[in-house]
Amino acid sequence: MTIYQTILGEEFTKLHPKLQERYTLPVNQPFYAKGVMHKIESGAKWLRPFYTVATKTKFLFPESGENIPFSICNTCRTLPSGELEVLWERAFHFPKRTRYFHARMTVDLVHKIVKDYLGEPALFYSDLHFAVTREGRLVIRSGFQRLVLSKIECGLPKFLQGHVVVEEGFDDTRNVFTIHVSIHNPLIGRLMMYAGEFTQQSR
Repeated sequence: MTIYQTILGEEFTKLHPKLQERYTLPVNQPFYAKGVMHKIESGAKWLRPFYTVATKTKFLFPESGENIPFSICNTCRTLPSGELEVLWERAFHFPKRTRYFHARMTVDLVHKIVKDYLGEPALFYSDLHFAVTREGRLVIRSGFQRLVLSKIECGLPKFLQGHVVVEEGFDDTRNVFTIHVSIHNPLIGRLMMYAGEFTQQSR
């Protein structure tokens, strides 16, 4: 049973069948897909110093664009502790360079959250809350966040946090997964938004 089945419990069966397949993720059997982000929007230009640091850790990036080729690989693996971890590797293939958005997720059953470490090495940490819509889409919302400085983690006040909303679905008509991700700060505004579609591939 993967971390997503564990955290959602009976709600997992209410996901669209294709999303159930996607998030079952047997250990060491990666889910790989390619597609296109119809729209990508980063934040204000004055945030460039932040994006410069973020790109070095495969986190956020300054580029915006339309119809950007995209690939994603999710791999569930067993840590030395016996805990399951899911590695997220996302690549956005802009005309002049490829940008990455990586993360590592584990589950906290006590607090009923998914623990998300963003970047490689991790730059930020966020609690994640998972839910299923009536239509069978998956919705992920961020919770408490921390800045990660090597082995030190500092809690962020709410006005410095990036509020994340992810909605993933499946379009039966076109046989594609759909994705919409928004990262927004209450003071700064948009930090990142991307929306598009992808299909599972063999590597």
